[in-house]
Amino acid sequence: MGIYMGNTKYIHLLYVPTMACNLACRYCYLEDETKDGYREIPPLDTLKYAVEKFEQSGAKPFNISLHGGEVTTLAAEPFRELIRYISEYYDENREELTAAGYRVGQPHIKTNLYDLDRHLDTIRDYEVSISGSLDLPLSLHEHYRVTKGGSGTLDRILANIELLRGLPGKKKVSATLFREHFEHLDEMIRDIHMLHEKTPLDMNDFNFMIGFDYNSGGMLTPMSGEEQVELFRRMHEEFDGTDLDEGVNGAWFNEFGPEYCTNCDDCGDKFFLLEKNGDIYSCVRGQKHEEFYYGNIYRHSVEEMFETAHRKIIAAHRNLEFPEECGRCGWLYLCKTGCPFVKNVYRDGKSYTCELQKELYKRREYEYRPDPETIYSYVRNMRPEVIQTYLPEARVPEEDEGTSLLSIIRRDERLKGIYDSGAFVLNVDGADFSLESQILKQVREFVYLADGLSVKLYIRKDMLDLESPYPQNNSLYMMLLSGDTITYGDEGRTKQAHLMTHQIYKGVLEKLPSDREGWYCVEIGPILSMYKDMLSKENPNNLFFTTADLRDVHYQKQRANAYYHMQAINLPFQNIEFYYLDLSGEEENYD
Repeated sequence: MGIYMGNTKYIHLLYVPTMACNLACRYCYLEDETKDGYREIPPLDTLKYAVEKFEQSGAKPFNISLHGGEVTTLAAEPFRELIRYISEYYDENREELTAAGYRVGQPHIKTNLYDLDRHLDTIRDYEVSISGSLDLPLSLHEHYRVTKGGSGTLDRILANIELLRGLPGKKKVSATLFREHFEHLDEMIRDIHMLHEKTPLDMNDFNFMIGFDYNSGGMLTPMSGEEQVELFRRMHEEFDGTDLDEGVNGAWFNEFGPEYCTNCDDCGDKFFLLEKNGDIYSCVRGQKHEEFYYGNIYRHSVEEMFETAHRKIIAAHRNLEFPEECGRCGWLYLCKTGCPFVKNVYRDGKSYTCELQKELYKRREYEYRPDPETIYSYVRNMRPEVIQTYLPEARVPEEDEGTSLLSIIRRDERLKGIYDSGAFVLNVDGADFSLESQILKQVREFVYLADGLSVKLYIRKDMLDLESPYPQNNSLYMMLLSGDTITYGDEGRTKQAHLMTHQIYKGVLEKLPSDREGWYCVEIGPILSMYKDMLSKENPNNLFFTTADLRDVHYQKQRANAYYHMQAINLPFQNIEFYYLDLSGEEENYD
């Protein structure tokens, strides 16, 4: 997760200053929501409030884009105020954002182009970047993108595009394709040539998007994987080596490349959509869907919304079965199984553009990585419930055979329980984290805890019997360490400060309710909250879990084997590192 304590967290912010729209597109994802229900709130007020609140919490937008509804339905002055604010924000923060690796452009709007002529002065004065929407071929645009009265829109939109000629900002369009569009490929190709040759649009900066059916009322049919691949191949056959070679090999299909939001582990770490009433959602796809609602900027803390974003996106991914074919695929490190929203629409754990993405990866000569370590790195972060299936076999260098920690563990059956990565699972508000020994894990992972969150520890029942001559005398052994350090003992070692050791005996564990067969369950949130004021606010804190008898086995082995002692001098038990967020401040309200 991307809350960076002590550092700035950079986010991509879409702002919706109005839900109103002048069109009634047949496949609008907002359906009946395209009306402005918050006219009493000046559009600029919410954006300014949100940006200031983000910055006070250590977060800063590296991009602010205006979305809708339809932005151009705003009156001229509120529209200009928004554009002016964004332009000045970029000017004030350009040096910092550039140093952080972000390309800072001009104010940007996503628009249907129908009322663009109302704002040409502002677009000219602030070099506003335009991203318009068209249906291709254009004959279908006239059928699917109509006014609320059912009238066609193409002539007016083409006239407005022509008004952009000579204006300094970027001018691009995108097209969302369903099967009905795909069936007119030849006509679509002719229209792309026409738009390139006869309009001021930069058709090398054009974008294809693949439609998915969750709100078109059956009017439109999603393209199959084979049709998506055929679209990709036909576009390359037609445009490779032409004036549009840069586009077809770049921007046209970039949505399906690894740099796009749909191809990241956790899009809730960076992408946020803010509505004028303060509601924050994942993006335009998740807009108005409760499963992708993160909170309200006026009522919730930024930290709380970031935590909700992380939790909901992870849950959206884990809500679906991890496909075996993804676990064998060398492209997994690029695609990350795709958009969590669309996967839940289709109830399918893999990307709905899987075949198209594979074609793109091969054409762009990305490395195919089917090795177990690469697959495991994704599964470890995102799908811990199946981690045992994808654990790579650890390899010991030949020169260390016999003395390496892995070799020692393999030869000593008594040690295996100490390092069993399937023995403990931490569940935070419904999200599972399988715990590994900190000295064996290959990926460092953090979680974010807070008062009010459910924090459950699941312990596989057989763990209390391992190496235990009297199991009823055995106990769960939990250790809490602060991220702040202290110097201990005669040897002067500087280590994390030990805050607490807590034991729960087997007889107690047997009486606690558990919702998982074969597992004990302990709600440890109240235990942690007792020490919250002593936890580090800047550095990750640490929780370790084992059993009392396995802990004894570890220290016996340290005394008996110098090689083991040297390599396991730090606590080897299953652990998780965490930040503890203080969400106790009063909620802010908007009157």
